[in-house]
Amino acid sequence: MNQQQIFNRICRLAGEAAVSYKMTSGGDRILVGLSGGKDSFVLMHVLDHLKKAAPVNFEFVAATFDPGFENFGTGRIAEYCREHGWEHHVVKLDMPSIIEEKSFGDSPCVLCSRLRRGKLYGLASELGCNRLALGQHLDDIVISFLMSVCRGQGITTMAPVVKPQKEGHPVVIRPLALVPEQLIADYAATLGLPSAGVCKYKEQLLSGDRAGFKEFLAILEKRIPDIRSNIARSLKKVEIDHLL
Repeated sequence: MNQQQIFNRICRLAGEAAVSYKMTSGGDRILVGLSGGKDSFVLMHVLDHLKKAAPVNFEFVAATFDPGFENFGTGRIAEYCREHGWEHHVVKLDMPSIIEEKSFGDSPCVLCSRLRRGKLYGLASELGCNRLALGQHLDDIVISFLMSVCRGQGITTMAPVVKPQKEGHPVVIRPLALVPEQLIADYAATLGLPSAGVCKYKEQLLSGDRAGFKEFLAILEKRIPDIRSNIARSLKKVEIDHLL
Protein backbone atom coordinates (compact mmCIF):
# COMPACT_ATOMS: atom_id res chain seq x y z
CA MET A 1 0.00 0.00 0.00
CA ASN A 2 1.13 3.55 -0.64
CA GLN A 3 1.00 6.35 1.94
CA GLN A 4 -2.56 7.44 1.09
CA GLN A 5 -3.88 3.89 1.11
CA ILE A 6 -2.32 3.25 4.51
CA PHE A 7 -3.81 6.45 5.91
CA ASN A 8 -7.24 5.66 4.44
CA ARG A 9 -7.13 2.25 6.08
CA ILE A 10 -6.23 3.76 9.46
CA CYS A 11 -9.03 6.32 9.16
CA ARG A 12 -11.57 3.63 8.23
CA LEU A 13 -10.64 1.59 11.30
CA ALA A 14 -10.70 4.68 13.53
CA GLY A 15 -14.09 5.65 12.14
CA GLU A 16 -15.36 2.13 12.77
CA ALA A 17 -14.15 2.30 16.38
CA ALA A 18 -15.68 5.76 16.89
CA VAL A 19 -19.08 4.55 15.66
CA SER A 20 -19.02 1.11 17.31
CA TYR A 21 -18.06 2.45 20.74
CA LYS A 22 -19.88 5.81 20.49
CA MET A 23 -16.68 7.73 21.15
CA THR A 24 -17.99 11.15 20.19
CA SER A 25 -21.18 13.05 19.55
CA GLY A 26 -22.01 16.47 18.24
CA GLY A 27 -20.32 19.35 20.03
CA ASP A 28 -17.55 17.39 21.76
CA ARG A 29 -14.27 19.11 22.49
CA ILE A 30 -11.43 16.60 22.61
CA LEU A 31 -8.07 16.97 24.31
CA VAL A 32 -5.47 14.75 22.62
CA GLY A 33 -2.55 13.44 24.66
CA LEU A 34 0.29 14.18 22.21
CA SER A 35 3.29 12.42 23.76
CA GLY A 36 5.56 12.97 20.77
CA GLY A 37 5.53 9.30 19.78
CA LYS A 38 4.34 7.95 16.45
CA ASP A 39 0.98 6.75 17.79
CA SER A 40 -0.20 10.09 19.14
CA PHE A 41 1.03 11.99 16.07
CA VAL A 42 -0.87 9.66 13.76
CA LEU A 43 -3.92 10.07 16.02
CA MET A 44 -3.71 13.84 15.47
CA HIS A 45 -3.68 13.38 11.70
CA VAL A 46 -6.62 10.96 11.91
CA LEU A 47 -8.71 13.32 14.03
CA ASP A 48 -7.85 16.18 11.69
CA HIS A 49 -9.16 14.11 8.77
CA LEU A 50 -12.28 12.91 10.59
CA LYS A 51 -13.10 16.45 11.71
CA LYS A 52 -13.34 17.45 8.05
CA ALA A 53 -14.99 14.28 6.74
CA ALA A 54 -17.20 12.92 9.53
CA PRO A 55 -20.88 13.90 9.81
CA VAL A 56 -20.39 14.65 13.53
CA ASN A 57 -18.99 18.05 14.49
CA PHE A 58 -16.23 18.12 17.10
CA GLU A 59 -13.14 20.10 18.01
CA PHE A 60 -9.75 18.89 19.21
CA VAL A 61 -6.68 20.39 20.83
CA ALA A 62 -3.36 18.77 21.69
CA ALA A 63 -1.40 18.65 24.94
CA THR A 64 2.13 17.40 25.54
CA PHE A 65 3.39 16.41 28.98
CA ASP A 66 6.88 17.74 29.73
CA PRO A 67 8.37 15.67 32.60
CA GLY A 68 11.37 17.95 33.00
CA PHE A 69 13.96 15.30 32.12
CA GLU A 70 17.29 16.42 30.69
CA ASN A 71 17.32 16.47 26.87
CA PHE A 72 13.52 16.32 26.73
CA GLY A 73 11.94 19.24 24.89
CA THR A 74 8.56 20.07 23.42
CA GLY A 75 9.66 22.82 21.04
CA ARG A 76 9.72 20.71 17.89
CA ILE A 77 6.37 19.13 18.74
CA ALA A 78 4.85 22.59 19.19
CA GLU A 79 6.34 23.70 15.86
CA TYR A 80 4.88 20.66 14.06
CA CYS A 81 1.46 21.47 15.51
CA ARG A 82 1.72 25.09 14.38
CA GLU A 83 2.61 23.95 10.86
CA HIS A 84 -0.58 21.90 10.74
CA GLY A 85 -2.79 24.51 12.37
CA TRP A 86 -3.36 22.50 15.55
CA GLU A 87 -3.86 24.19 18.91
CA HIS A 88 -1.18 22.88 21.26
CA HIS A 89 -0.54 23.15 25.00
CA VAL A 90 2.27 21.97 27.27
CA VAL A 91 1.80 20.71 30.82
CA LYS A 92 4.95 20.53 32.95
CA LEU A 93 6.10 18.71 36.04
CA ASP A 94 9.51 18.39 37.65
CA MET A 95 9.50 14.59 37.59
CA PRO A 96 13.19 14.17 38.60
CA SER A 97 12.51 15.97 41.89
CA ILE A 98 9.20 14.17 42.47
CA ILE A 99 10.73 10.74 41.78
CA GLU A 100 13.53 11.46 44.24
CA GLU A 101 11.15 12.83 46.87
CA LYS A 102 8.77 9.87 46.59
CA SER A 103 11.61 7.30 46.34
CA PHE A 104 10.18 5.90 43.09
CA GLY A 105 13.53 5.37 41.40
CA ASP A 106 12.83 1.66 40.90
CA SER A 107 9.39 2.19 39.30
CA PRO A 108 9.24 5.78 37.99
CA CYS A 109 6.98 4.93 35.05
CA VAL A 110 4.05 4.08 37.33
CA LEU A 111 4.31 7.41 39.14
CA CYS A 112 4.88 9.39 35.94
CA SER A 113 1.87 7.79 34.24
CA ARG A 114 -0.39 8.58 37.18
CA LEU A 115 0.71 12.20 37.45
CA ARG A 116 0.63 12.72 33.68
CA ARG A 117 -2.97 11.53 33.51
CA GLY A 118 -3.89 13.83 36.39
CA LYS A 119 -2.34 16.85 34.66
CA LEU A 120 -4.20 16.03 31.44
CA TYR A 121 -7.48 15.74 33.35
CA GLY A 122 -6.86 19.15 34.88
CA LEU A 123 -6.05 20.73 31.53
CA ALA A 124 -9.11 19.14 29.94
CA SER A 125 -11.29 20.79 32.58
CA GLU A 126 -9.49 24.11 32.13
CA LEU A 127 -9.97 24.04 28.34
CA GLY A 128 -13.57 22.83 28.45
CA CYS A 129 -12.76 19.43 26.93
CA ASN A 130 -15.18 16.60 27.71
CA ARG A 131 -13.10 13.91 25.97
CA LEU A 132 -9.46 12.85 26.38
CA ALA A 133 -8.13 10.96 23.35
CA LEU A 134 -5.13 8.67 23.83
CA GLY A 135 -3.04 6.97 21.15
CA GLN A 136 -3.14 3.34 22.29
CA HIS A 137 -3.75 0.94 19.40
CA LEU A 138 -4.86 -2.66 18.83
CA ASP A 139 -1.47 -4.11 19.83
CA ASP A 140 -1.61 -2.24 23.15
CA ILE A 141 -5.06 -3.64 23.85
CA VAL A 142 -4.06 -7.20 22.96
CA ILE A 143 -0.84 -7.00 25.00
CA SER A 144 -2.73 -5.63 28.02
CA PHE A 145 -5.14 -8.54 27.74
CA LEU A 146 -2.32 -11.09 27.62
CA MET A 147 -0.59 -9.43 30.58
CA SER A 148 -3.77 -9.45 32.63
CA VAL A 149 -4.61 -13.09 31.91
CA CYS A 150 -1.08 -14.38 32.44
CA ARG A 151 -0.59 -12.39 35.64
CA GLY A 152 -3.89 -13.58 37.10
CA GLN A 153 -5.47 -10.14 37.10
CA GLY A 154 -8.65 -11.14 35.28
CA ILE A 155 -10.09 -11.07 31.78
CA THR A 156 -9.64 -7.38 31.14
CA THR A 157 -7.79 -4.91 28.95
CA MET A 158 -7.69 -1.24 27.90
CA ALA A 159 -11.24 -0.26 26.98
CA PRO A 160 -11.87 1.83 23.84
CA VAL A 161 -14.03 4.13 25.98
CA VAL A 162 -13.61 4.71 29.71
CA LYS A 163 -16.26 6.62 31.60
CA PRO A 164 -15.01 9.17 34.14
CA GLN A 165 -14.40 7.90 37.66
CA LYS A 166 -14.82 11.35 39.18
CA GLU A 167 -17.14 14.24 38.39
CA GLY A 168 -15.46 16.73 36.12
CA HIS A 169 -13.09 14.23 34.53
CA PRO A 170 -13.29 13.71 30.76
CA VAL A 171 -14.37 10.50 29.04
CA VAL A 172 -11.22 8.70 27.85
CA ILE A 173 -11.38 7.48 24.25
CA ARG A 174 -8.93 5.44 22.15
CA PRO A 175 -9.79 6.04 18.48
CA LEU A 176 -6.94 3.77 17.27
CA ALA A 177 -8.26 0.79 19.26
CA LEU A 178 -8.81 -1.30 16.11
CA VAL A 179 -5.63 -0.20 14.29
CA PRO A 180 -2.60 -2.57 14.30
CA GLU A 181 0.66 -0.93 15.36
CA GLN A 182 2.44 -1.89 12.12
CA LEU A 183 -0.06 0.13 10.09
CA ILE A 184 0.61 3.15 12.30
CA ALA A 185 4.38 2.67 12.05
CA ASP A 186 4.20 2.40 8.25
CA TYR A 187 2.31 5.68 7.96
CA ALA A 188 4.35 7.49 10.61
CA ALA A 189 7.54 6.64 8.71
CA THR A 190 6.33 8.83 5.82
CA LEU A 191 5.59 11.93 7.93
CA GLY A 192 9.03 13.16 9.02
CA LEU A 193 7.90 13.44 12.63
CA PRO A 194 9.86 15.48 15.18
CA SER A 195 11.24 14.03 18.39
CA ALA A 196 10.93 15.33 21.93
CA GLY A 197 13.96 13.31 23.01
CA VAL A 198 14.38 10.00 24.81
CA CYS A 199 12.94 9.27 28.24
CA LYS A 200 15.60 8.92 30.92
CA TYR A 201 14.02 5.62 31.98
CA LYS A 202 13.70 4.10 28.51
CA GLU A 203 15.74 1.04 29.50
CA GLN A 204 13.26 0.21 32.26
CA LEU A 205 10.43 0.38 29.74
CA LEU A 206 12.29 -1.92 27.34
CA SER A 207 12.87 -4.52 30.06
CA GLY A 208 9.41 -4.36 31.63
CA ASP A 209 6.36 -6.62 31.37
CA ARG A 210 4.81 -4.78 28.44
CA ALA A 211 7.95 -5.11 26.32
CA GLY A 212 8.21 -8.79 27.21
CA PHE A 213 4.63 -9.52 26.23
CA LYS A 214 5.11 -7.56 23.00
CA GLU A 215 7.89 -10.01 22.12
CA PHE A 216 5.59 -12.89 23.13
CA LEU A 217 2.89 -11.56 20.79
CA ALA A 218 5.41 -11.46 17.92
CA ILE A 219 6.25 -15.12 18.57
CA LEU A 220 2.56 -16.10 18.58
CA GLU A 221 2.02 -14.17 15.35
CA LYS A 222 4.41 -16.51 13.52
CA ARG A 223 1.99 -19.37 14.19
CA ILE A 224 -1.25 -17.36 14.04
CA PRO A 225 -0.87 -14.42 11.60
CA ASP A 226 -4.29 -12.94 12.48
CA ILE A 227 -3.79 -13.20 16.23
CA ARG A 228 -4.49 -9.52 16.96
CA SER A 229 -7.85 -9.42 15.19
CA ASN A 230 -8.66 -12.89 16.58
CA ILE A 231 -8.11 -11.76 20.16
CA ALA A 232 -10.07 -8.56 19.52
CA ARG A 233 -12.96 -10.67 18.19
CA SER A 234 -12.77 -12.93 21.23
CA LEU A 235 -12.93 -9.92 23.56
CA LYS A 236 -16.24 -9.02 21.93
CA LYS A 237 -17.61 -12.53 22.47
CA VAL A 238 -17.34 -13.40 26.16
CA GLU A 239 -19.05 -16.68 27.04
CA ILE A 240 -19.79 -16.22 30.73
CA ASP A 241 -21.14 -19.77 31.17
CA HIS A 242 -17.83 -21.20 29.99
CA LEU A 243 -15.61 -19.31 32.45
CA LEU A 244 -14.75 -20.14 36.04
